[in-house]
Parts: sequence; structure tokens; C-alpha cells
Amino acid sequence: MLTFNRVKQKTRELCQAVSRLINKAKFKNDTNLKEQIWKAAGSAMDNIAEGFDDGSSREFIRFLGYSQRSCGEVQSQLYRALDCGYISNSEFKVVYDHASECRMQIKGFRKYLRNYKKTEK
Repeated sequence: MLTFNRVKQKTRELCQAVSRLINKAKFKNDTNLKEQIWKAAGSAMDNIAEGFDDGSSREFIRFLGYSQRSCGEVQSQLYRALDCGYISNSEFKVVYDHASECRMQIKGFRKYLRNYKKTEK
């Protein structure tokens, strides 16, 4: 079963993977792309914490949706970095797959919370 801590940890690992990429020499010079992908990765992690802190299942589910979409944004930025030659195909695949796994886990956790909320009534 997916848990809050597992999903949060997965997005933290995504931030770490993105950090390793954006600190590469070729990537460092494109400050706009570097900042955008870093913010998207951070948003994936931060929205989980922000939604959880609200204390409402409905709000948490909503913020998990923002987190899920931020993972998709990371993937989009990865394509740009690949196309610009900032990262290799293998680096792209590793981080892209990690973002995909985050998205799937968040989606699954949202579904679990929705179903749990229905059974609470």
C-alpha cells in the first residue's frame, strides 16, 4: 500500500536526481531552464507537504494533483534539456522514469484516498 511517507520520499529522490543534472557543466549556463526544472521538481515535493498540512482529505487530494502535474512538467523540461544537449539519453531516461514512477505513485495514492474517503461515510 502506498503511504504518505513513501510518496513524499519518492518526490524527494526526484529532486535529488534533478539537482545532480542541473549542476552539470552544460546545464549550469542555461539559468532559465535550470530554474524551471528545479522549481517543478520542488513543487512536486512541496505540494505533498502543503496539502498534508491542511488536515483535510479533500485539500490533500487536490494538492497531490498539483504534485502529479509538477512531475509531468519535470518530464517536459527533461525533453528540452535533452534536445539542447545538456544531458545524455541515459541521464534523461533515468530521471524521466523516476518522474513517471512519482506520477504513478501519486495517482495511486490519490485514488486510495478518494476510495478511503468514500468508505468513511
